[in-house]
Amino acid sequence: MTHATDVIVVGGGIMGLAFAWEAARRGRRVTLLERSDAARGASIRNFGMVWPVGQPAGERHALAMRSRSRWLELRDAGAVWAAECGSVHVVFEEDEARVLAEFADRAPGLGVPCELLAGPEAARRFPTIPADARAVLWSPTELAVNPPRAIAAVAAHLVAAHGVDIRFSTTVVGIDMPAVTTSCGQRFEAPQVVVCGGADFETLFPDLWAASGTRRCKLQMLRTRPQPGGWRLGPHAAGGLTLAHYAGFEICPSLAALKQRLAASMPSHTAAGIHVMASQNEAGEVILGDSHDYDAPLDPFESEAIDDLILAYARRMFRLPDWSIAARWHGVYAKGPDPIHFAAEPQPGCFVMGSPGGAGMTLAFGLAERWWNTRAAAEHG
Repeated sequence: MTHATDVIVVGGGIMGLAFAWEAARRGRRVTLLERSDAARGASIRNFGMVWPVGQPAGERHALAMRSRSRWLELRDAGAVWAAECGSVHVVFEEDEARVLAEFADRAPGLGVPCELLAGPEAARRFPTIPADARAVLWSPTELAVNPPRAIAAVAAHLVAAHGVDIRFSTTVVGIDMPAVTTSCGQRFEAPQVVVCGGADFETLFPDLWAASGTRRCKLQMLRTRPQPGGWRLGPHAAGGLTLAHYAGFEICPSLAALKQRLAASMPSHTAAGIHVMASQNEAGEVILGDSHDYDAPLDPFESEAIDDLILAYARRMFRLPDWSIAARWHGVYAKGPDPIHFAAEPQPGCFVMGSPGGAGMTLAFGLAERWWNTRAAAEHG
């Protein structure tokens, strides 16, 4: 038996859900095929940060803000928990403070709202911040979601509100347009197929993967127990190391010198790609991370030394009532050569959408909306 529909989406992570949602919003009949019984990959192994401040001003920041609007739409529909928490970058060194001052001077004029605070003022506004911080950058635009719950909730919302046919435990083994076949011998057909397999599209298109320049990145993260007495972190927290990680800060003239100093003074952090951030979910658990290991053999074991480096740096940035760690894990995401995401059309009507390099929660909804708008314009142009 062949199952016919308008659009088939392969992959039930945040990218697959985003592309399925945007298709369904346009009145398309959508079938989503996910090989596991629920999303298990990078989409549930992250901070749950929707992080516009880290995206460069212009197109990428605009995509992040469109994604932010979509998350709030889901929240307002009662589908997900999403907190408008904002974020702080807490720094203690003069060169880090210089970068924050440059960013606060330039970014608002480019459409990225933020405010530079002195350490004592920031500590009064956000009691988790140490009063001896040299400077703090406050940004109001960031959201917090709880990835495992959010991904499941978005899938349920697509089924209930938009009639998306989601087939879990359905492994796609071949695509020969317009046909998609599964390991159980099922056959689906659609004029458009969108593959959102994250780091795993290599399985279906190994030659495309080899030619794409896509790299896998392993990261490590931790989660505390729920903080006692309803204590809240408030905004997402990041530090000086984060300034060297996100492209949004490349507008700062002194960033290059800061990167050089960090590489020389913190070689272990640099070698492991560590930049420390923290978020808190609705259960009160604080998520901490992370590291970035590109291209190395992706062994299944976490490094205790990396966890120790993350925790020591985090303890300097902010205070927690309870630092007890309840869970540790690693994730793997794909990063393509395009600064936003890799895209290709290996067969007519079959589109591979790579993950946006670890920024799926921030960019996926905006990317999907832009892509479907472009397709609609092409079809009617």
